[in-house]
Amino acid sequence: MPKVIDHDQRRREIVAVAKKLIIQGGFEAATMRSIVAEAGFANGALKRYFPNKDAIVAATFQSVLAEMNEKMSAGDPVTDPREALRHDVEATLPLDRYRIDSARVLLALWEHSVANEELAALYREHLHDWRRRLAERIAAARGKGESVDAPAVAERAGEVMSVTIGANVTSLMFPDGALIPEYRAYVDRLMRDLDD
Repeated sequence: MPKVIDHDQRRREIVAVAKKLIIQGGFEAATMRSIVAEAGFANGALKRYFPNKDAIVAATFQSVLAEMNEKMSAGDPVTDPREALRHDVEATLPLDRYRIDSARVLLALWEHSVANEELAALYREHLHDWRRRLAERIAAARGKGESVDAPAVAERAGEVMSVTIGANVTSLMFPDGALIPEYRAYVDRLMRDLDD
């Protein structure tokens, strides 16, 4: 009887290998040849799952973005709006090894997306959705009945996004997590000054 192959699982394995290689050596390290070697496939087998490197990059990009969204949605439902906001902000900051590694992958793919309009559109959509979610969380946490478009809410959402993206970029230079206390202090200040 022929062996049954779970093709979706194989695709996930290939994406995991691509992420691992990007973490270890940057985007250039994730060549088709290195992915095949690391995954233990025959040379032609990879093309059954992904026709080219761009397809692997797109799948890896989507995987990292999905993991970020899962992190924000993970855990027990938080009913306190302030705690829900804290949870979402902390989920996007590089506060542990996993999130520092994810930042490394996301930023490598982000750079690649500049030359790939399909990936750039995907990331712009992610940024738009993230800003909307942040604005909703901030408006609820402020408890003033403001809309998500209120100037104070929109300004705070933009600030959080800028700080988070900056922290993820900076974590590339401090992969040991040396800046984690600063990022935690930022979240504490954000929550303390939310009503200003």
